[in-house]
Amino acid sequence: MSQDFSSRLNDIELKWQERWEKEELHHAEKDEDKEKYYVLDMFPYPSGKMHMGHGRAFSLGDAFARFKSMQGFNVMHPMGWDAFGMPAENAAIDRDTSPEKWTMECIDEMRDEFKRLGYTLDWDREVTTCKPDYYKWDQWIFLKMLEEDLAYQDDAEVNWCPSCETVLADEQVENGLCWRCDNEVENKDMNQWKLGMTEYADELLKDLDKLDEWPQKVRKMQNDWIGKSKGAQIEFDIVDGGELEVFTTRPDTVFGATFMAIAPEHSFAEKVARENEEVAEYIEEAKMRDAEEREEKSKSGVFTGRYAENPFTGEEIPIYVAEFILSDYGTGAIMAVPAHDQRDFEFAQEHGIEVRKVVEPEGDHSFQEQAYEGDGDHVNSEFLDGMEKDEAIEEIIERLELQNKGEADVNYKLRDWLISRQRYWGTPIPIVHCEDCGTVPVPEEELPVELPEDVEFTGQGNPIETSDTFVETECPECGGPAERETDTMDTFINSSWYFLRFCSPNLEEAPFDQDEANYWMNVDQYVGGIEHAVMHLLYARFFNKFLRDQGMIENDEPFERLLTQGMVNHPAYNCPNHGWIYPENVEEGDVCAECGSSLEVETIKMSKSKNNVVRPSELIEEHSADVARTFILRAAHPNKELDWSKDGVKASAEMLERIFRLVEENEELIVSEEPSLDDADLEDRIVSSRIQRTIEKVTEHTENHEFNLSIGETDRLMTELYRYRQSDPDKAIFSHGVRTLVKLIAPFAPHTADELWEQLDGEYFMLEESWPEVEEELLDRKAEATQEYFERISSDVRDIQEMIDDEPATIRVIQAADWKYDVFEKVSEVETQNIGEAMGEVLTDELKPKAETVKKYVMKAIENPGKFNNQKTELEDETEFLSLNKKRWKAEFDLEVVVETEKESENEKASRAEPGRPAIVLE
Repeated sequence: MSQDFSSRLNDIELKWQERWEKEELHHAEKDEDKEKYYVLDMFPYPSGKMHMGHGRAFSLGDAFARFKSMQGFNVMHPMGWDAFGMPAENAAIDRDTSPEKWTMECIDEMRDEFKRLGYTLDWDREVTTCKPDYYKWDQWIFLKMLEEDLAYQDDAEVNWCPSCETVLADEQVENGLCWRCDNEVENKDMNQWKLGMTEYADELLKDLDKLDEWPQKVRKMQNDWIGKSKGAQIEFDIVDGGELEVFTTRPDTVFGATFMAIAPEHSFAEKVARENEEVAEYIEEAKMRDAEEREEKSKSGVFTGRYAENPFTGEEIPIYVAEFILSDYGTGAIMAVPAHDQRDFEFAQEHGIEVRKVVEPEGDHSFQEQAYEGDGDHVNSEFLDGMEKDEAIEEIIERLELQNKGEADVNYKLRDWLISRQRYWGTPIPIVHCEDCGTVPVPEEELPVELPEDVEFTGQGNPIETSDTFVETECPECGGPAERETDTMDTFINSSWYFLRFCSPNLEEAPFDQDEANYWMNVDQYVGGIEHAVMHLLYARFFNKFLRDQGMIENDEPFERLLTQGMVNHPAYNCPNHGWIYPENVEEGDVCAECGSSLEVETIKMSKSKNNVVRPSELIEEHSADVARTFILRAAHPNKELDWSKDGVKASAEMLERIFRLVEENEELIVSEEPSLDDADLEDRIVSSRIQRTIEKVTEHTENHEFNLSIGETDRLMTELYRYRQSDPDKAIFSHGVRTLVKLIAPFAPHTADELWEQLDGEYFMLEESWPEVEEELLDRKAEATQEYFERISSDVRDIQEMIDDEPATIRVIQAADWKYDVFEKVSEVETQNIGEAMGEVLTDELKPKAETVKKYVMKAIENPGKFNNQKTELEDETEFLSLNKKRWKAEFDLEVVVETEKESENEKASRAEPGRPAIVLE
């Protein structure tokens, strides 16, 4: 793309953005006469600069919003900022500024970048979660949950840095050390606020079945996170006193339990640790690792020196502390059956524990090598011997209940949501602590409880606790001295209901207007990263169900369709002397411009730390917003990773420039006359049909989020129109093709579309125009078949040209003998997959001399029926195709073309001719 065109396109974009804003083109209003369509991109955290991940996600959402608008829907595409979070608090410490000031400056900068891309965002609905008029309603919802006993306090373990005197998020703990001071992090029990998500566990799980337009991968991730398990609770008496309660999905294997394993956090483990130094040291080390690391250490453990009794046999079973057991799943203790659980097996092998078979394998199996986890009849299990799994589980649960040693139970991996954060930049929890009245909610009329400004950011402790004006208050109930809760809420709270606030962002009396919410909800198309597949989406579903139960909304689920985009990758260059260097410091041959060293090159996710980030603003400045959008949408399927490519950017720019030339260099061919196939010749009919098929394909691809395929189809249509222009085109058909092309690119390159639409005398903004629909009267299926045949044979001719050395003068096309068409028809009707049976059905006495050829056709049909049926052509049709395309092949290849039948031909290759695939000889 020339720099002149780039500069021109940038000017065009600014012109149209000004017009769109002046006309409030993207402003959405409730309209009962139109079907609504709510498009929402996961709102961004304002980190200061828009990155390419934002560019990709919002380009995807915007393309779909434009598509739906042109289809006649009343589209709402709102925008906001997920503005609370640790980076702002860290900036306050590092840059001596306030989190609010830093955040609002970032928002101002990012807003300009988003606007420059020309998205259909309704800025009148902008929300910012760190503003009191938003987080007031976080607090209001919290109080409603408190009224329903869904919000409560409980002890919970946190990452505690004794040096910084603060709680750390998991991501702030690096190899057991504090990310800021590098001191060792401890586990500490603190009184924390939680929300009772588990009350909705069954519904959250069951309603995944309603989300059939979510990626299956995401639904599975949520299913696994909720983790419903059916089984039994079993009580094991501890020798010398006490009980150990376990949950197991296989209570029927209790006779095979040869050791018990408990989590390092289990109360019994802590009791043993007070008397056993080895256990205490093991527990301390285990607690330094996160859950993922601990689960990987499946063989790690320490014997407590204590035993439990099997409730059915009285056998004493050794108790181990094992860090792969997590305290927040089940009871934090398991009965281990190494013969029938691989993880238990590996632990048993490491610690020399017996492996006892209690389920008979159905085939050969070595218990010396691995556990058998399949089904089979029970053995070595007393009264369960001979039973299958389901019967044995039912029997063992019945006996447990009779002995008061257990019962049937359902367990979930899902835990209640711990929302307390000992940090400043978040929603204050609206609670007051009074010595006389206890924990007291702040009255609704006193909301919002605003963050104090007189705080100190030292990097130590919770900054809110430094504000006496905030902490010291009066009890709402007794009027006596009290202290405010200094914890703030998890920032996921803000994003758990923001989609509802967008429905009425300026409402002062409630979180949202119920009539507006019931009109716009649920979100028809949600777009965001796969990294939010579990936490954010699960929390949002939980909030939606709670607010529904409060009678505030009608829908069960917040998001109808979900599109999760892949990462954006870019080459990263690692110099042995200078580390990760910027692409502009790379010379040809992948060498460092500074020292000449060969570079290690890796295409990975864009990252500041790897110096391989490309900002949308940089791309816009060099090429334009429409080029950026087109490249982003064209380079890969939305679900796949996108590899950054200068060649891809260049190709997208060239595509848009060609579209401009197609319109501007053919003004004399553009007419307002409606197209018609009356009196149209073959070329006109082929092009008219191609236009309609492009509409059909682009519509289907766009509906399915296959924007890369949509753009590919528009590019092919443009190439066809350029080719058509070289002949003597029907002006009405050519004009129809150009107008269709401009409409089809509107979701991807909207500024280009509006500019060209104006040149084509379009009456409205493209967003107000109708999306093209297939017009049956402009389709000619015979012409399409003729073109398909032309392209097929042309491809064969080119393949032959590449294989021969001589320059041919003639293309000889030899049509198959008549009898072959009859055989093809008979073979296509055969249903058996057996070659012998098929031959018996097809091979008549008359065809027996040609049995070898008939068998060849039968084998083709059985091995690849789709390809066979695509090739099959009627005799009369192929005769007509050859007649119609003879002159076209001559023009295409600038060679003489001879068409003859296999019967007429004297060429030795004539017998190779098949229906739909004539023999071709270049002479």
